[in-house]
Amino acid sequence: MSKTAHAAVKKGAPPPGCSIDIKDPKVQDAAIKIQASYRGHRSRKEMREKGPPKILKALKDIVLIEGSAARLDCRVSAFPDPLIRWSKDGQELKDGPKYRYMFEDPDVVALVVRDGTLSDLGTYTISITNTFGEAFDSAKIIIEVPGKIEKGPDSVKVKAGQTVKLVAHISGEPEPDVGWAKDGEDIEEDNRVFYDIEANTTTLTIKNVVASDAGKYEIFVENSLGMDQSFARVDVN
Repeated sequence: MSKTAHAAVKKGAPPPGCSIDIKDPKVQDAAIKIQASYRGHRSRKEMREKGPPKILKALKDIVLIEGSAARLDCRVSAFPDPLIRWSKDGQELKDGPKYRYMFEDPDVVALVVRDGTLSDLGTYTISITNTFGEAFDSAKIIIEVPGKIEKGPDSVKVKAGQTVKLVAHISGEPEPDVGWAKDGEDIEEDNRVFYDIEANTTTLTIKNVVASDAGKYEIFVENSLGMDQSFARVDVN
């Protein structure tokens, strides 16, 4: 090694290829990223100071299409680590095939509801508890179900003068429109022939049956997601 090179090493000069130009844009960009990473580390550390749980990002109402899955999620802050519970309309939900508890670092908790049905409609609440306190938040799952006839009316044979009732079991959310027809023509209700609509059934009543009441009766339901129909025959002896 020459005396000049030896002297340079003793004075603390960087080895060849290791010098840094602080005016280099790439160097400045790297410095900014390091500072941002450090600030993020500090904020995460500050978030984990001991204390009661906090909701950092609230739950939001969501729409669940029948047969699909939905996810409720929120951001929380809690240290020591909290106990998480989910409930629906006040009834605790167990982690399993239907309801799945999810935890994502650093602070996201979620509930996944699978195989959506009309019965999943309701208010869902998250409870976050540690030794310093408890926090709650709630949101609704709104179910959308195409208009459907779960069970159509049965065909019947009646005698003149009797009363006949054709009953269909229906579902749908939003609540579907309901109509009845005879031989392809909409039924015009009167005191003798009329239909009622309840929460999940509709009933067509024909009083004092006459021969002309015989025929093919159709029930149809429809909402914004779809429609369905079913048929039954009425024979008059």
